[in-house]
Amino acid sequence: MFFDHYTPQLFTFVEKLTKSKADAEEIVQDTFIKIWTHREMLPGIEKPGHYIYVIARNKALDNIRKAARDQRLLDQVWANISTAADNTLENELRSREYYQLIDQALRRLPEQKQRVFQLSRMEGLSHLEISQRLGLSKSRVNNILVESLKHVKSFLEQHTAIVAFFLWLGSRNRLF
Repeated sequence: MFFDHYTPQLFTFVEKLTKSKADAEEIVQDTFIKIWTHREMLPGIEKPGHYIYVIARNKALDNIRKAARDQRLLDQVWANISTAADNTLENELRSREYYQLIDQALRRLPEQKQRVFQLSRMEGLSHLEISQRLGLSKSRVNNILVESLKHVKSFLEQHTAIVAFFLWLGSRNRLF
């Protein structure tokens, strides 16, 4: 009864925060899982509606923060790639390594996600332009990019030593 009563409003609330149906579904499920695992606390809660919204809000904010971190990591990698503008052999090799790692990560994505990522990152199109070109909703484009960034971040984390080395090498070169 509790689940059926709160799910529709909670889903709408979380979807407005995250701008993503997929994320909202996951966050609402996680919220009810947390409530279930701490169900012994429910009788002592005076305002269960407020309690559930606070949990959902916090989970949505965590989700947004994580997406922002993913975006910053990818932006840092892209920035390091783009600073390798001169044609020295070292910069050329470093740039190739970055592109190879990111390319490996992207090749593991479904074709549609690869295409959306390419249009956004390589061709610089806005979410609206991509949605119009591919016949997708703007929110779907955003969701695809978030999912793609999560995938690329996860892939890069698996190759942390290589990424850290290139980030270090790039910062070292800027110091000298």
